[in-house]
Amino acid sequence: MGEFAFQFLRQCRKRKDFVIVSTAVKKELLDYYSLERVTQVFSSFKGIIIEVGYFKEQSEEAFNFWVNNNKKFPFYDVLHSIIARDHKAVLITRDRHFEEIGIAECSLPEDTL
Repeated sequence: MGEFAFQFLRQCRKRKDFVIVSTAVKKELLDYYSLERVTQVFSSFKGIIIEVGYFKEQSEEAFNFWVNNNKKFPFYDVLHSIIARDHKAVLITRDRHFEEIGIAECSLPEDTL
């Protein structure tokens, strides 16, 4: 939701790329931003954002991975990885531990611009 994220979304719109956003991402954003702010940003990029849910099986897989790895990674990060993998999407992140999780292909935002 910071300026860099906003610029990233603008570039995606310019290139006609799509951005998959799961309900898990929206849930996390609401921990930091108001519903109005999240809605405003998402509606600004309505043409490129594809909202997806996640299935019980994905949540269970994330939980099992999280427990089997001694809760080394944040649960939601494991879930984001599984959702990205299942949608054959590249997970765009600055958090290096997503590479360590090893479930989804990852890229830095600036490497996609």
